Amino acid sequence: MIFIISPGKLVREKRGQALVELALVLPLLLLLLMGIMESGRIFHSYLLITNASREGARAGVTGAGDAEIQEKVKDAAEPIHLSDSQITITPAQSYRTRGAPLTVQVNCTVDLITPVLDAVFPDPFPLTSSTTMRVE
Repeated sequence: MIFIISPGKLVREKRGQALVELALVLPLLLLLLMGIMESGRIFHSYLLITNASREGARAGVTGAGDAEIQEKVKDAAEPIHLSDSQITITPAQSYRTRGAPLTVQVNCTVDLITPVLDAVFPDPFPLTSSTTMRVE
């Protein structure tokens, strides 16, 4: 639309321009926001399993058995709900001697909630953390 204000001066209405700009930029902003949220969820889960493997290794080097180590790891990573198959303890309890290294490894996956990010990241996103300490 063109409005005539005074002779020789034309003014165009620009309300539609802002709407078109928003339509072009909004998908990118939403993708960026959802990417930040997914990265935060993945990083939070990684911190949980890292702390859980550390707690399990600490329990193991002070004399705890495999079952106790697995319970410590599960308690430390409560929101993730780990199973025994996701926790690997090496060496076996009968081979642990003073000064030998004990490794507790925790594997888990994080399901992505943003459907568009499936093209960029694997879904479910795999996470692994391990801690090695010497038996006391």
